[in-house]
Amino acid sequence: MTNEKILVENLKNPKRQEEAFRELMGLYKKRLYWHIRKIVLSHDDADDVLQNTFIKVFKNIHAFNEDSKLYSWMYRIATNEAITFINQKSKKRNIELSDLQIEMANNLQFENDFTGDEIQLLLQKAIVTLPYKQQLVFNMKYFDEMKYTEMSEILETSVGALKSSYFHAVNKIEEYLKSH
Repeated sequence: MTNEKILVENLKNPKRQEEAFRELMGLYKKRLYWHIRKIVLSHDDADDVLQNTFIKVFKNIHAFNEDSKLYSWMYRIATNEAITFINQKSKKRNIELSDLQIEMANNLQFENDFTGDEIQLLLQKAIVTLPYKQQLVFNMKYFDEMKYTEMSEILETSVGALKSSYFHAVNKIEEYLKSH
């Protein structure tokens, strides 16, 4: 039995669940945090979304059918939670999603833990100008160095469509950087 299968079994076993959940968080907390952070941009928001993600994983572990990898399943939950969070924030503030994202990118330089230079800040501003799916694909491929097959499993999209989205994203980012 693989380690992942054992972990999933333990997560589903009430007697071992708490210990297994701590192990799960230890394994994936950092990676999921940075994936979420690339979507919501703010550290505080990323922490909130990460917490919601782990709560959802904990509540729904019995629904995990093991057709996909555990991490892919969790990544999908994190992605959906982050998108939902951003959409709710946009509605709450009565501001267009694209305007909210630009505002968030502009606020990045004021985040205490943002250590990027002007070029990284400009790249983040370019990324938020992309359509949402292209943002996800670009972040997953460029920053997370994820394979298209993994992305396909997480986003439930064909590899061909992902390659096309990435290609268009890169071209748009290049155009944005040239013009700024």
